[in-house]
Amino acid sequence: MTSAQVFRGLREVPKYAFLTIVAAVSIGPLYFMAVSATNTSNDVLASRMLPGSSLIQNWQTLLGQQDVYAAMYHSTVNAVATTVLALVVSSIAGYGFEVYHSRNKDRLMWVLMLAMMIPFAATMIPLFRLFANFGLINSVWAVVLPAIATPLLILMFRQSARSFPHEIIEAARMDGLGELSIFFRMFVPTMRPTYAAAAVITFMAAWNNFLWPKVILVNADYQTMPMLISNFTGGYVIDYGALMLAVLIASLPTIVIFFVLQRSFVAGFTGVVK
Repeated sequence: MTSAQVFRGLREVPKYAFLTIVAAVSIGPLYFMAVSATNTSNDVLASRMLPGSSLIQNWQTLLGQQDVYAAMYHSTVNAVATTVLALVVSSIAGYGFEVYHSRNKDRLMWVLMLAMMIPFAATMIPLFRLFANFGLINSVWAVVLPAIATPLLILMFRQSARSFPHEIIEAARMDGLGELSIFFRMFVPTMRPTYAAAAVITFMAAWNNFLWPKVILVNADYQTMPMLISNFTGGYVIDYGALMLAVLIASLPTIVIFFVLQRSFVAGFTGVVK
């Protein structure tokens, strides 16, 4: 090895040291959560960082105190329905904003962007009264509908539509293809990375959503996983082993979704058309 190669190698040390520290900070809480699910409550309070033998006991405690299967079912239904409807509605809106010409579309887009600045807590009470008037309290629609047309997703799909060749759209129209056929047969397959990125964002947000389901799902039989986890903090004695196991179970679906779609996740933000 020459001195130049040794010098280049030494220059890389700070970079890899920094990346190692960042990775340790990011993975550390996940590791602690995973090993804590196998330890007793006292071991968790003592910050034990090694796996224990209390996984089965924590699982039995969790099942004895909470209806995990029902919470997983309701979280899955809410997250999947929100993701599917959000992709359909937001992609059609973003495609329309970019492809169709209107003098007021930019003004409307600015209004949507301003809506992003309004905290959800400010609209929560009017939304609750609205869904109460329609008799949708304790229904999946009350959880799903407020999240199917977010300005962020519409902006993502509009940016992606800008990279979609408009000449192809004009050629398809001249060949007699309808607008819906152009959208579903040409735009949707081309924008798979954007759909993947939007699916990851929407599913994670819907799965981890706590405040709105806590407000709108009054009946405890409809509780989701975040609501189930919050129940552990309401007692005088908290079993932290069972609590960490519940957090681990609640985290697994989002981790799986991210790793399945990770290849398309970064490309989706760039809106690249190949």
